[in-house]
Formats: sequence, C-alpha cells, structure tokens
Amino acid sequence: MGICSRSQAAEMIQTGRVRLNGAVKRNPETPVHFGFDRIEVDGRASVTAPKVYLMLNKPRGAVTTASDENGRQTVYDFLPPASLSSNDLAQGAGKNAMREHNARWIAPVGRLDKASEGLLLVTNDSEWAARVIAPNTHLDKVYHVQIAQVADDLLVASLQNGIESDGAMLRVKSVKRLRSGEKNSWLEIVLDEGKNRHIRRMLDALGVDVLRLVRVAVGPLALGDLVKGASRPLTLAEKALLDQAMMDFR
Repeated sequence: MGICSRSQAAEMIQTGRVRLNGAVKRNPETPVHFGFDRIEVDGRASVTAPKVYLMLNKPRGAVTTASDENGRQTVYDFLPPASLSSNDLAQGAGKNAMREHNARWIAPVGRLDKASEGLLLVTNDSEWAARVIAPNTHLDKVYHVQIAQVADDLLVASLQNGIESDGAMLRVKSVKRLRSGEKNSWLEIVLDEGKNRHIRRMLDALGVDVLRLVRVAVGPLALGDLVKGASRPLTLAEKALLDQAMMDFR
C-alpha cells in the first residue's frame, strides 16, 4: 500500500497494531482483498498511499540507507521534504501541491555503494521496485567509470570475457572506452544484472583502481543534466518508457 516497507509491515502486524475487518491478525501472510477488506493501523483506517517515483543524482559519500549508526550522510538527506507523485505531475501541480514525505514511506530502488554516484530511483511502490531490480527484466544499467590507468584492448577484452571473483562469475553486457588521458581512462560499462560491488570487484581482480563510478542510466531512463544531490519526480512519459522496457522482456 506504500505505507511502509515489507519488514516494517510484518513487525506491525505481528505486534497487533493492524486490524483486518475489525480483528487483529498477527500473520503477515493473511490474504487481503483490496477494495473489499478494511485495514486499520493503530486504530486508523489506512488507505493506499499515492505512488511516488523519483530520480536522485546520488552524491559520492552518501550511503543508501534510511539511517546510519556512524552518522554519515544518507540519500534521504538529499530528498526534499515533499515530492510530487506522477498523478500530481499529470495535473500540473506545483510545489504548493506537494505532499510531505513523512506521510508516506519511500525507499531506494536497489543500491549504489558509498563511493559510487549517479542515478538512483526512489519510490514507495515496492512491487515496481522489485521488477526494476529483478535480473529477469534485463534492464540495462549504464555506468561511466574512471580508472587510474590507460585502458588497452586487453583490459577491455578481459572485462568483456568476464571475471571470476569470490567463486562467482561476474560479467558485463558491454564495455567500451569513452576517452583516455595520459594516466587514466573513462569506460562505459553496461550491466543487465548486478551483484554486490559488481564493477569494482571485476576491476579489482584485474588490479585496476577505480577513481569514479557514476550510474548514468537505468533502461531508457537517463540521468541527464540533473545536478549532483538533486532529485525530481519521473514524468509520466519516463515512467511509461521504463514500464514498457520491463514488459518487453516478459
């Protein structure tokens, strides 16, 4: 319903804070028929929260979590106190029509590690988020990567052929040189799957230091000229393009 995360919902249900048709149900797997059943949280009738779809240009150094025990900046520090839903955009609403974030739960779609930057999607639509990051959707994730050496044909071929790391075979969909200087190069690496620290592990196995790693696109959705640390709602057209791209692989 976009009110909280799955784990938070399970905890709320198990502690008796949720009623289904007037009765406390402590099993999170209890089936519910939307539009017919009545759900109450802490004695209040709950309604499905308006869906929110944002893109954020994540700065380097921010962690992709709601809070950090070490006091580091999180991606939530860069989200505005209010954001427009796609429905708001369709109706031409402005800042005065924005709803407060604290009225609804939102979460990043997947992760970018602390040292990485670029396009990060944020939503309260957990089913949609799961489709975006699911391997079987084969959505391309495009990264621009600066490395601390000049990339030669052997390096490019090694990445293209795949690298074994910690017992796992890591592969890229494609890799190409964007530009090179005297001591470093920029590569464009495209993944259609993503394991933890995927690109960094591949380059580390080859003894290559990563200077910057920027995600510039997810499927047909490009980061564009969104400034670092800024966020904005997806337009209806952008959301539709992303949905179509996921449908094409069904």
